[in-house]
Amino acid sequence: MPRYYFDMKDGVPARDRSGLELVSDGAAIAHSKSLADKTRRDKPKGHPDLRVVVIDENGREVHRERIYPDAT
Repeated sequence: MPRYYFDMKDGVPARDRSGLELVSDGAAIAHSKSLADKTRRDKPKGHPDLRVVVIDENGREVHRERIYPDAT
């Protein structure tokens, strides 16, 4: 199974060093949505540009999930 990394990024990335093995890009995107939801619940207010960036094992960016989509 491919390995995916989930970086938190708001200009300066916080790198995920371990990653997760998941079956597909779709599963990795679903996981990023779950991470964003958990972050939103744990910290309702945060930097409006904060995102979960999904990177595959080849270094390709797969997806960006905004954590605070309603922030301006």
